Amino acid sequence: MKLIVAIIRPERLEAVQAALNERDVYLMTVSDVRGCGRQRGHTEMYRGTEIQIRLLPKVKLEIAVNEPFVEATVEAIVHAARTPECGQIGDGKIFVLSLEDCVRIRTGERGPEAIGP
Repeated sequence: MKLIVAIIRPERLEAVQAALNERDVYLMTVSDVRGCGRQRGHTEMYRGTEIQIRLLPKVKLEIAVNEPFVEATVEAIVHAARTPECGQIGDGKIFVLSLEDCVRIRTGERGPEAIGP
């Protein structure tokens, strides 16, 4: 079992969800987050004053999958989250973490069965 954590641009969320649905990955948790990386923010004018915006809005996806779905899930996110043509700084990151255990609260199932197919 793996926990896939992806940080993506908010405007790419629907495309990522559609790509995951095509690969039979439906279960995820989505959070609105802010962060910075190589993008390093941008400047905006607010009431005549230039302001440096360092933390940019992002979306964080947390997806628990069984081993056979890991590569398909990562590939779906990469292709759907990448900006058209060759991608840009700020498109995001994907982290794949080992998942020690999972428990479905409703039934008490544990391990891969609790995640689903």
